Amino acid sequence: MSRRGEHDAPVGSVGSVREALADVAALGPFFAMSDLRPGLPGAAAPGWRSCRALYADPSVLEARIRVVAGALSTTDTRVAASIAFQGLAARLVSPVLGVAAVHRLVPPWSPAGLRWRAVASGPWPLAPPGGPPGHVGEPGLAAAVAATLVGPHLAALVGATRAVASVSDRVLWGNAASALVGATAIVARARPTSARTAAVVLGGLLATGPLAGTGGFGPLGSFRRRSCCLYYRVPGGGICGDCVLAAPGRSGGRASPAAAGGD
Repeated sequence: MSRRGEHDAPVGSVGSVREALADVAALGPFFAMSDLRPGLPGAAAPGWRSCRALYADPSVLEARIRVVAGALSTTDTRVAASIAFQGLAARLVSPVLGVAAVHRLVPPWSPAGLRWRAVASGPWPLAPPGGPPGHVGEPGLAAAVAATLVGPHLAALVGATRAVASVSDRVLWGNAASALVGATAIVARARPTSARTAAVVLGGLLATGPLAGTGGFGPLGSFRRRSCCLYYRVPGGGICGDCVLAAPGRSGGRASPAAAGGD
């Protein structure tokens, strides 16, 4: 039986996952969700598409990569694709990780049901699908989150990105790991009572499939990935705090794009 915390929503109804998502939206724009129920502001906005379309339509990612390249003032498609991927990965994982850590809920995040809408800057709006969430005790929570995110979304996004840009699996999965670590850090800072559960979920995710071996934690708890997101190739860019290129024994000089909340 799962333990209820001070922020927990009622268990087992469609309303409860909406309430939980609304609660974790306070953690930042990467955690916020739109509500497409008739009569609400998000429902009237044009351009909503399923995540399945995002993963299947090359023109969507190509357009996003061009936007990111312009924002970074780079002509290197590999760099822009890597950073675009990291921002999208952070957008996908943050609400799920937040709701799981704080409320022990796992939203029904299917690629066909989860919807997104392109905007010119900042995190893309996301809207949750309908259907009841899973409510899981802590021992099974990491596995439930992994089943929801890793194959259906992160692996699909890796494949879609590699179809339009020459970026290695190693870089992209490292970016996904960095996005997860960044989201976990935000949850831990904002909701200290959920920090341990967030860490348990993160540990399970980083031991799952292609996320395994993407990085590790040092004696002081800092994460160091085993690849580089390529941000150092951006004009005026630098080495991220979790970068494999940072000198041994100390972190790099800036937060990673996902950890910083940027895309």
